[in-house]
Amino acid sequence: MIDEIHELTKGYYKWLLDNTDLEQLEGCVEITTPFLDRHRDHMQIYVDRADSGFLLSDDSYTINDLETSGCKLDTPKRRALLNQTLNGFGVKLAQDEMQVKATVANFSQQKHRLLQAMIAVDDLFYLASPYTKSFFQEDVVDWLKLSDIRCVPGVKLAGKTGFYNHFDFVIPGSNDSPERMLLSINTPNRSNAKNAILTWIDTREARSGDSLAYAILNDNKKTLHPDILDAFRNYDVRPVLWSERESVREELSA
Repeated sequence: MIDEIHELTKGYYKWLLDNTDLEQLEGCVEITTPFLDRHRDHMQIYVDRADSGFLLSDDSYTINDLETSGCKLDTPKRRALLNQTLNGFGVKLAQDEMQVKATVANFSQQKHRLLQAMIAVDDLFYLASPYTKSFFQEDVVDWLKLSDIRCVPGVKLAGKTGFYNHFDFVIPGSNDSPERMLLSINTPNRSNAKNAILTWIDTREARSGDSLAYAILNDNKKTLHPDILDAFRNYDVRPVLWSERESVREELSA
């Protein structure tokens, strides 16, 4: 059987070679690989001369594409996760360009490492929804701190049903303002809106009559349907688009 697998492996190497294209560009060579990104486009690597060897990079494509798609990598936590991933492959980051240096002896290995890192970063930040969700909450936390809005994160409050309901943030009441409860919703849709509204209805029945609720809605990726916003308003939950968050800064900081 080992001979059969050996022949199959040789077939894989042949497929890899036959489906790799090279093009001479001004000052560098573009390598088009047979590996596909999430758009089903062939991943490309760029090779320049550097010192006594070569510099291989993705020409900033991977990170720029993620940011264009709405996944910003502009906070310390995200940058730390990005660097941790790249370090695992021995890949460096220059601005937003992923790079490795190579010699004639290790060119193939370094090219493979860069390609693996490109795939890993693309998958890690775009496809892993738990990261996307936590990133939006991180954005909300940063904005609350920057706005000097004092709040308690991750609060569970008993509702009329006796069940505990989770709120992402609770702003205690003051002499000038009532208690305010915040829910951050990364993917605002009918299902998430319904769950948030039910959470508020159950909790409101067990709280003081002047408590208020806000839904912080991530509209970075698309415009939200008016029906979703109306649903919140119909049940006394104020919808706050993330792009319009400054409109409630003053009332939340009171």
